[in-house]
This record gives sequence, C-alpha cells and structure tokens, in this order.
Amino acid sequence: MLPTHPLSYNRPMPVFDEKREELEHFETMMGVPRGRLAVTMDMITDAMALVGQHGVYCQSQRWPGRPAMDVQIIMKGLTNAKELLQSVMQELEKKS
Repeated sequence: MLPTHPLSYNRPMPVFDEKREELEHFETMMGVPRGRLAVTMDMITDAMALVGQHGVYCQSQRWPGRPAMDVQIIMKGLTNAKELLQSVMQELEKKS
C-alpha cells in the first residue's frame, strides 16, 4: 500500500544530498547523465569493496577459503550491475 501522508512522496532523494559534491564535480566534467553514472559506479565499487571485506570473515562451510554463498551472490549482482553501467557509459561516449 502506498503512503498517504502528503509529505511522504515527491521529496528529494537523499542520495542527491549525500553525494552533492561528487555529483556536482562529475556532472560538471562529464555532463549530467554521465556524471551521475560515474558517481553510481563509484558507489557500486565502494559496495563491492565492503562486501569483499565481509567475505573474508564470512566463510563458506562447504568450501573453506571461499565467501559464504550469500556474499558470493551479492558480489555477482554488484559486478553485473557495474558491467551494465559501464556499457551504458560506453554507449553514451559513442553518441557524443
């Protein structure tokens, strides 16, 4: 069910506040769409680093030395998302 409180929708997204300086920097250098994609890539890269660190401590019981299955699944999803973003950036580069 959707929220009915009048202030619960049409609010600015917090990411634009949290990443304001990075967004301004990359949007100025690359344009708005590519700048936002660049910041998104950085955020995914940071998430991948954190998941990788977590994988060191959260080992698989079946395969010692490998991260737990949920960590592997999360890392695969992040890797796939990053590849898709890279392909979008390459397509935008071709058009400009």
